[in-house]
Amino acid sequence: MLPQRRAPVPPLDSEPMTPKAFEARCLRLPAVTKMVQWEGTSVFKVGGKMFALGGGFAARSGGYMFKVSNLAYAMLIEHGLARPAPYLARAKWVQLVSNNALSDAELTAYLAQAHALIAAKLTRKSRKALGLD
Repeated sequence: MLPQRRAPVPPLDSEPMTPKAFEARCLRLPAVTKMVQWEGTSVFKVGGKMFALGGGFAARSGGYMFKVSNLAYAMLIEHGLARPAPYLARAKWVQLVSNNALSDAELTAYLAQAHALIAAKLTRKSRKALGLD
């Protein structure tokens, strides 16, 4: 017998994150830069490496996209809250099924984790130059 897929669980504790709030949360993290690329998509980077995408292509194809840990990747997809992000799935990026799939607090935590995952892969010299060490 095949395992049943769970239906997406709507967040209960807060309102969904708006695109402006998504941008503000990303830009609040240390040493983050924003570029607009790929059909008007806001690309958030740390040390020149992407950790989150919003608007533009990301909005037209579903919801916000961001880097996640292996465990979070499996969990978000299994619970129907996200799908593998187009072109970035092999690097463990997800795309939310909609921008309100996670609460503001949950999405803020995932963005902080995405930032930390990418920052950890920067060279020691880069992290020091960006004030991350």
